[in-house]
Amino acid sequence: MSHSFSRRRFIGITAAAAGLGLLPVDREAKAEAELVEWQGQVMGAMASLRIHHHDRPAANRLIERSVAEMRRFERIFSLYREDSALCTLNRTGMLVAPPAELVELLSECRRFADLTGGAFDPTVQALWTLYRDHFAKPGAAPKGPSESSIQAALERVSFDTVLFDRNRIVLSRPGMALTLNGIAQGYATDRVVSLLRQEGIGNSLVDMGESRAVGSRPDGAPWRIGIADPDQPERIGETLEVADQAVATSGSYGFRFDSAGRFNHLFDPRSGTSTHLHKSATVAMPTATAADALSTAFSLLPVAEISDILRRIGVGRVSLITSAGEKHSLAA
Repeated sequence: MSHSFSRRRFIGITAAAAGLGLLPVDREAKAEAELVEWQGQVMGAMASLRIHHHDRPAANRLIERSVAEMRRFERIFSLYREDSALCTLNRTGMLVAPPAELVELLSECRRFADLTGGAFDPTVQALWTLYRDHFAKPGAAPKGPSESSIQAALERVSFDTVLFDRNRIVLSRPGMALTLNGIAQGYATDRVVSLLRQEGIGNSLVDMGESRAVGSRPDGAPWRIGIADPDQPERIGETLEVADQAVATSGSYGFRFDSAGRFNHLFDPRSGTSTHLHKSATVAMPTATAADALSTAFSLLPVAEISDILRRIGVGRVSLITSAGEKHSLAA
């Protein structure tokens, strides 16, 4: 969960229309797939979309719709756009007639909060603000914020007290704020996948901070998704082969408030401190929303609890690297 939405990773979509070799142009020729590309910046990151399609104008329209969808999500979920729906909610404490996608995503947050016993909690934004402000001060104490200030911030951390329906969203405690950075990237990925499928894209790899494979590669092979080595994040430590699955990784290496690395962006809503339980938690699930939320929560939970949650879900797999360097592979 980084502060700037979708800045963790390059955003990319690689897609191919289903059955390209079976789409006749006329009785004597078959459609040739063209590669249509777009590059730009959306959701705080450089983006690249690559669509293999037999119809260039159709591919261009699909790219335009995908970009428009991402920019729409920016206006809803972003923490760095002051005019976003989320920033308005955090500033005022209430949002009347909220966007349907925001209500839907909060419902998903409730589901994963319940599933993980509160380990997933989007109200940890109060803790982010506390640690950010502390370490932004010249000569900040290297031991971090005082215990009293942590306890004061924890008074504003409780997703159970967030009230929402399609008519309004209310943050019931003064000073509360939400961050959706632990789930919104996955949600946006799923929505773009739905758009691609509606337009006949049967083979796709969508990465908007979290990755989701639609089908296999056009040649029938599985998609290969690289997982960062937590000790050297610029290198690939593991490669997963997936088809029709989403993959998300959370790790304490993603952002650190201090040069010593004692305080990272993964906050435990129960203690108010940063987690160091695992170096990396990688989750494969049918949807990117689930993979994103669970990778965030699983970073805070011991192996036995993660195994129990997987058993209850009945699907998915998890790769963990503990702080001691031990590797665990878990499956439902």
